[in-house]
Amino acid sequence: QVQLVESGGGLVQAGGSLRLSCVGSGSIYSINTKGWYRQAPGKQREFVAALTSSGEPRYGDSMKGRVTISRDIRKNTVYLQMNSLKPEDTAVYYCADYFQGQPRWWGQGTQVTVSS
Repeated sequence: QVQLVESGGGLVQAGGSLRLSCVGSGSIYSINTKGWYRQAPGKQREFVAALTSSGEPRYGDSMKGRVTISRDIRKNTVYLQMNSLKPEDTAVYYCADYFQGQPRWWGQGTQVTVSS
């Protein structure tokens, strides 16, 4: 089993920045692909970014150019640096741990609210 705990969300003005963190633990937590997703009220969960086991980043279209995903293997932590935030970025952000190419385990989410 894998446990994921996100933090770093909050209220920020448009144009501001936030860095989200996701700490992973569990007997089978390993260097699989890690991802960040978000879900706004009334919308489906959407892909934001992922980092493969080899350290290669992947970005979704919604925040491409404004986010950077990174990891600290020693700390079992994955980060999402978000810049130039917009009100439409308001959502609950979730981290995910992949298994066989698909997100398998999810954190509880962290709320990001961007005011105009």
